Amino acid sequence: MADIRKPHAMAAFSPTTMLLNLLLRHLSPAGSAARLSTLVLHRVLPAPDPLQPDSLDAVAFDRLCSWVRQHFNVLPLTAAVQRLEQGTLPQRALCVTFDDGYADNHDVALPILQRHGLSAAFFVTTGVLDGGCMWNDVLACAVRNTRHDRLKLHGLEMPGVGLESVATPMQRLALMQRLTAAVKYLPAARREAACAEVARVADVAAPRDLMLTSTQVRALYRAGMCIGSHTHTHPILAELEAHAIRTELRNSRSTLERLLDASVDLLAYPNGKWGPDVDSRCVQLAQECGFRSALTTDWGTADHATHRMLLPRFTPWDRSRLKFVLRMAHNLNRCAVRTSAGLADPSMLTTIQANNQLPVADTLLGMSNDWLPQPHGNTDARATEAVSGTAS
Repeated sequence: MADIRKPHAMAAFSPTTMLLNLLLRHLSPAGSAARLSTLVLHRVLPAPDPLQPDSLDAVAFDRLCSWVRQHFNVLPLTAAVQRLEQGTLPQRALCVTFDDGYADNHDVALPILQRHGLSAAFFVTTGVLDGGCMWNDVLACAVRNTRHDRLKLHGLEMPGVGLESVATPMQRLALMQRLTAAVKYLPAARREAACAEVARVADVAAPRDLMLTSTQVRALYRAGMCIGSHTHTHPILAELEAHAIRTELRNSRSTLERLLDASVDLLAYPNGKWGPDVDSRCVQLAQECGFRSALTTDWGTADHATHRMLLPRFTPWDRSRLKFVLRMAHNLNRCAVRTSAGLADPSMLTTIQANNQLPVADTLLGMSNDWLPQPHGNTDARATEAVSGTAS
């Protein structure tokens, strides 16, 4: 792969870079007033894929790593959470995380991270290790790889789903998006049945090489990466009974600890939105199961008041360095307040806006509202996930 880092290395000394870092340093200072930004990613494809338009490929991820290195101080997640508690985070602190446990995290992302000297945390869905497949990938691969031009999906008994044309790539992409959104919040048994029905009609077997193997998880850990739990079967935890939540968390944690011969106390909630996906029971049970920190997919940054079991995450979708940094600055302007009192009263789980910006920050952030596009016209991260087909 061509080395695309040289232009960005030169940019590290440019006035633009220094100005952007001044903005970020003001919004994310060191010490007790620090804020922690955390990126959430899923896959890094070897090459661009028109049927996965929102997934990073190797070149795009290399570019993202270059930007992150120029503008942030990247820390291992475990160390970052500890330093957040101690009030010793550096300015512009940031962590990189991956959810689900795709094999390309090891094969494609890891070498790029190592080349840039960066660390990341990988949250593994243990039930699909060693040849398993996420439900969304069963759907996506069925629609992508079918030899049919039409799929008779009346058996799904879903409104608006019936005889579906998949003659063109755009039709296939549109159907993948619709099906993913339609089945994501179904009960687990019905969701699995729906995915199996699509695969049957498409006459496509589920892939067996998309997810990490046990050997690859060990290799990530030996490379200095953090490993955490993403549950065992990737359910919507808030929809489960307490005993089922415990089973998911304990099975995943024990599997990873046996695999690594090390303690695992990091958790990323599947889907990860407060309310529909995560509630106070989930937080309490996760703590009871031995997890010390947990991450959501709610946008925002963590500060000293953020509950350590509800750490927010964010990922800009822009493909230019300037827009990437300004988007990150916007997110730093959100500081999620998650207190112990807030767990008892969900209405207290809010996002506040910082009120201590420099004039230059006011100007840049205000101007960027006019020309930073939103993802597919929707700021809800779940909408972006539905488009990309990730389970989160």
